Amino acid sequence: MKFLLDTEQTAFGRTLDRMLGAAGTPAVVRAWAGGDHGPGLALWERLADAGVLAVAVPRAYGGMGPLPVEVGVAFVELGRHAVPGPLVETVTAVALLSRLAERGEPVPAEEWLPRLGSGKARVTVALAAGGPYALDADAADATFVVTGDHPALRLATGHGPVQPSLDPARRLSRPLTGGRPLAGGPAVRDAAAHAADWAAFATAAQALGVGLALLERTVAYAKARTQFGAAIGSFQAVKHRLADTLLGLEFARPLLHGAAVALASGAPGAGAEIAAAKVAACDAAYAAARTALQVHGAIGYTAECDVSLWLGKARALRTAWGTPAACRTRALELFDA
Repeated sequence: MKFLLDTEQTAFGRTLDRMLGAAGTPAVVRAWAGGDHGPGLALWERLADAGVLAVAVPRAYGGMGPLPVEVGVAFVELGRHAVPGPLVETVTAVALLSRLAERGEPVPAEEWLPRLGSGKARVTVALAAGGPYALDADAADATFVVTGDHPALRLATGHGPVQPSLDPARRLSRPLTGGRPLAGGPAVRDAAAHAADWAAFATAAQALGVGLALLERTVAYAKARTQFGAAIGSFQAVKHRLADTLLGLEFARPLLHGAAVALASGAPGAGAEIAAAKVAACDAAYAAARTALQVHGAIGYTAECDVSLWLGKARALRTAWGTPAACRTRALELFDA
């Protein structure tokens, strides 16, 4: 299959790249990690104005979607610029509420989706597929929780203390028990599974962007850093390492595009294609992080070095919304189909 972004999709990505490049996101990330949400929320409003939050929301609720390809384009750029916040979780909540509406539970979608698409509300989610923690609940207006062997969806009453994370800008906490029930039964189970696929897909796109940013910054460093009177990027060992990193990222890209097409078509094997894309993108990003760390040397470990912002994110995204082992197991469904 040959897949290329069309003119509008390419322009959407370039517009986001320019906007985020001018926003000084490293400072925004550091503030968010320290609990200062102000700069991040200002950036959130700009993302909403650019349509990023509306591309997953169905047109019936005031959005432009659902458009998985555009979601993929946006999250690659969000990863490239290390934008903080519950962005993946917003897409996940949109998918959860949209599917619930399709299964005869429209009230939560009618209440929340128009606000999510416009950026007027920020939410996060806790599903079994994502572990017991919710991301950035301290910056969200609501936390959706799916619990129990007899699935039920509720709005949590609050959250526990923020826990340390591999990526300090990923502020994880446990939702409190209790809260307002929204729906229950098989429809919630189906909607949660659908939402988990969207979460894995958006995470894969974000990871690809993180890997691309690490490679771009490492190449720039290798051109500028000299040793023995020559740029270290001229050494064969460094060239080969950077080339291997690029190959890993470029091999992951078509898998991500294929997953977007499968998700858009509602193909039965979409979940397996998403899992394959997540494994490839997250492994490639993790390899890019290892390369970046080796080429930058000890400076790469320091919090003062911007590359460290992407290093932590590459590690955290690898296990977010599906471990490598779980995704590989599911991807094997492609060969059993």
